[in-house]
Amino acid sequence: MSRHAPPLARCLGIDFDRERYAVGLMAGTSLDGIDAALVRIKGSGDAIQLQTLSTHHSPYTPEERNGLLQLIHFGTVGDLCTWDAYLGERFAQAASEVINLYRHNSRHSARSEELLTVHFIGSHGQTVWHAPDGKLFNLPARNTLQIGQPDVIAARLGVPVVADFRTRDIVHGGQGAPLVPIVDWLLLRHPAEHRVALNIGGMANVTVLPAGGAPETILAFDTGPGNALIDRVVQIYTQGKQTYDRDGKYAAEGEANPIALEQMLSHPYFEQSPPKSTGREMFGEEYLKAILVAFEMELRPLVATLTEFTARTIADGLKRFVLPEYPIQRIIVSGGGVHNRTLMARLQAHLPNIAVELSAQYGIDPDFKEAIAFAALADRFLQGLPTTYPNTTGVCKPCTAGKLALP
Repeated sequence: MSRHAPPLARCLGIDFDRERYAVGLMAGTSLDGIDAALVRIKGSGDAIQLQTLSTHHSPYTPEERNGLLQLIHFGTVGDLCTWDAYLGERFAQAASEVINLYRHNSRHSARSEELLTVHFIGSHGQTVWHAPDGKLFNLPARNTLQIGQPDVIAARLGVPVVADFRTRDIVHGGQGAPLVPIVDWLLLRHPAEHRVALNIGGMANVTVLPAGGAPETILAFDTGPGNALIDRVVQIYTQGKQTYDRDGKYAAEGEANPIALEQMLSHPYFEQSPPKSTGREMFGEEYLKAILVAFEMELRPLVATLTEFTARTIADGLKRFVLPEYPIQRIIVSGGGVHNRTLMARLQAHLPNIAVELSAQYGIDPDFKEAIAFAALADRFLQGLPTTYPNTTGVCKPCTAGKLALP
């Protein structure tokens, strides 16, 4: 190992001059389950190369999903501690499953044996609260909380775990989100083409990648709700029999309510300049309840309205804050929203002069990009490199992200 290796790498015996293996774990605001990705990483610094070896989705049961919603809105401290430990076990299971899946499918026994020990894990955890502008007794109390105890994961897998990626950014004045932009830059930047990486999960966020730009030039922000409101309405109206609008079928069969849409678009968040972030605290149960009370709609027109709302807020965010400065040529989309054909069609309709493509065309599985990203972010933490920047989260200076849990 090089004597110039980062201190953490030396302590853990990780050689960044050689290829290494990591698992990334992610659970999003959609509350659909845990995504896991096993990746091989080569290189160091800003020149790393990632290869995804296997992926696995461990869905939440209806009881787990409802339990998490209850925790977020009505949970006690005791509930929070119990769920933190429980999700640590669930995240550990997901990591084991994605490793075992590769071993089972591998045709190269020598390579499979080499993977008996993963070098490290990056775990985002499950966000249950995100309040980067919080206050208490007239003093700043900026906060965020992701549960899924990393010490449990480290103990069960026997490898170091990097977690709690958001807190340090918030302490230094950032929004704590979005975190993936530096990985978008590592994997999707282009020397001559202005690009946007768009992720449509529970919330939707964009990363602007100026042609040939350094990490300091990246611009990123949450545009607003992605799938969260659509999914919740489908769950409510079908009494839990369905959890999302498969292929955008309900939206395609309905017609958006223009009055409701205009009222939703008037929310002050959309006027706020980036960097900015949001979540279920702003666009969650209470927000949805207000819509349902104000506008009595059946399932199809309601889903059509919410789908148009997501498409419009993404497009409007780009038109207002990005396109005046950067003539974007390509939008590369990932996240569960890529499977909603109606949403994708509406997004393209609002941005007719920009190519809208899936991240799969660039070798990145759209369903697992964020899990892959947290493996890369853990690697970056262990190298002592910044993850967030003033233009991505509003942090006061380039900031490393993460905390280490040892087995």
